[in-house]
Amino acid sequence: MPTSPARLRCLVVDDNEINRLTLEHFVEMTDALELVASLPDAVQALNLLRSGTAIDLLFLDIEMPLLSGLDLVRALPDPQPEVVLVTTHADFAVAAFELAVADYLVKPVDYGRFSKAVARVLAQRAATAAPAQPEGTSATEGSELFVKVNNKLVKLDFNDVLYIEAMSTYSVFVTPKHKHIVYITLKALEDRLPFSHFVRVHRSFIVNTKRIEAVEDNQLLLGDHEIPVGKSYQEEFFRKLRSL
Repeated sequence: MPTSPARLRCLVVDDNEINRLTLEHFVEMTDALELVASLPDAVQALNLLRSGTAIDLLFLDIEMPLLSGLDLVRALPDPQPEVVLVTTHADFAVAAFELAVADYLVKPVDYGRFSKAVARVLAQRAATAAPAQPEGTSATEGSELFVKVNNKLVKLDFNDVLYIEAMSTYSVFVTPKHKHIVYITLKALEDRLPFSHFVRVHRSFIVNTKRIEAVEDNQLLLGDHEIPVGKSYQEEFFRKLRSL
C-alpha cells in the first residue's frame, strides 16, 4: 500500500480574530494541511520561525501592527516556508509579486480560492521534489535543455542564457534576444540546474557566470543588463567567482 504524503505544516498569522479563525477552519478542512500554530501578530510568528519550528506553509495577513506581513516575508529565516498572503486590499499585489510568494488571496477568502492556493503550493513542492531534471525541462547533450514554454518544449542552449529571474511561481530565462517564461521556482532551479556556472546572486536572480562582463559596486554587468548581488549572497558569490 502506498504511503500517504506528509501533510504540510501550516502557520496562520492575522491580527483579526475572525479572519484567523476562518483560516484555521480552512486548514482543518484540508487533508493535505496540518495546523501548527495560529498567531495574532508577525513578531510572534518571526520568533516562532527563528526558534526552529518547522513550517512548510505560512498564511499571512499583510497589514499588522509592529511588523507587517511583507516585512515578515523579507525577514524569514532559512529554510523559508511557502507564503500565501491574505489581505483586504488588492493594492499590495505588486509588492507580493516582487517577493515571489506562492499566492495572494483577497479577503473575504472562500474555501474554493483557498483550496486553489493550496493546490498551487502542493504542485510546486512536487515539482521541486521530483527526480531527474527540473519540472518543465528535459536534458539533451552538452549545454542544452528542453524548456516547457506555453505547452511546448523549446530547446534552450544555456550558454546563451544571461540570467534567470524569479517571477512568482515562474522563472524567466533571459538571453540576448529572447525571454522564456517557465513554470518552476527559482529555488527549484538553484537546487537542480545541472550547470555549475549558474550561481544564485540574489533572492530574485541566478546568473550565468560565463556571461558576466564586469562587476561594479555589487552590480553584475551582462551585456545591456545589470543584476544586483544581494548582501546575503555576496560572500559565497565572490568566493565562487575567484575559483572559476
